[in-house]
Amino acid sequence: MIARTLFTAFKTSILPSSSSQLLPLFSSSPCRSVTTLVLAEHDSGSINAASLSAIAAAASLSKHTSISLLLAGSGPSLHQAAQHAASCHPSISQVLVADSDKFTYPLAEPWAQLVQLVQQKNGYSHVIAASGSFGKNILPRAAALLDVSPVTDVVAISESRQFVRPIYAGNALCTVRYTGADPCMLTIRSTSFPVPAKSIELASNKSAVSEVDLSMLDVDSIGKSRYVKQTSPEAERPDLANARVVVTGGRGLKTAENFKMIEKLAEKLGAAVGATRAAVDAGFVPNDLQVGQTGKIVAPDLYMAFGVSGAIQHLAGIRDSKVIVAVNKDADAPIFKVADYGVVGDLFEVIPELLEKLPGIK
Repeated sequence: MIARTLFTAFKTSILPSSSSQLLPLFSSSPCRSVTTLVLAEHDSGSINAASLSAIAAAASLSKHTSISLLLAGSGPSLHQAAQHAASCHPSISQVLVADSDKFTYPLAEPWAQLVQLVQQKNGYSHVIAASGSFGKNILPRAAALLDVSPVTDVVAISESRQFVRPIYAGNALCTVRYTGADPCMLTIRSTSFPVPAKSIELASNKSAVSEVDLSMLDVDSIGKSRYVKQTSPEAERPDLANARVVVTGGRGLKTAENFKMIEKLAEKLGAAVGATRAAVDAGFVPNDLQVGQTGKIVAPDLYMAFGVSGAIQHLAGIRDSKVIVAVNKDADAPIFKVADYGVVGDLFEVIPELLEKLPGIK
């Protein structure tokens, strides 16, 4: 019976739905000209999904907005990413490329100097980045150099200078209006700005690609930090932040060895693996799998939580999930207050039953 309930949740959440999603409305009131600079991440010659969401957010600022995409790095992969960027969204008017060894790695100091240089030359009204480690590292430093105050974790855009962002660990939403000088600098939650498939299909014409003149870059202020290394999960699983299905384990799994059950279940479902902060602090998994306010913000079609109590910081990172399934032996666990399907039971009995019966699902 338990497995059948979870199967129902799995099927109903991953099948295509005809329901529409509300998108931010454009302001009908007259406003100043909107020109936006989007700070984009790229990897292996392609623009990251989170940066595509930042472009979608920039496009929602106004019906008539000019969007410039800023890429930095060095070598052939940078120029390959620039060509991809030039045709990835119909709203992009130009792609700016900063090619230098200083940008081989996305360190905050050179990137912040670059944003300041480009802003002083072109005078954008807005600067936007996705609210990931890349954007959170660079945008506040760039804002300090430009002497403006950034608006962070935006989840909706009401007008070109009015935004909605979560407060109190996601328990309330706050509408804020930016009244400062240009540029208005934002970080946006990528899960709140999905990229419509038709936008990608319509991007047939390539935007202009131009090099940024770096002769005026203040190189003396660069070098206060150094790149050590980057580690990525070796398993070929979906990216946690963009996965359609996420399977998360909490402290209830008790040991790192037991957490492997979560990984096996995720493999069966073709899902990403997540973890609570308690599981990460206990050493069950590395911290790049942490889901929550201080980890990854996710919005999958199906979110399955095993042994997760539902701390307020964790719930802040999963609120946009379409369907939430929770398995916990504590009937009073807070996770059940937000779950669409809840099973009060022993995860050490539920997960093996799922692993046994999942091969029959088509």
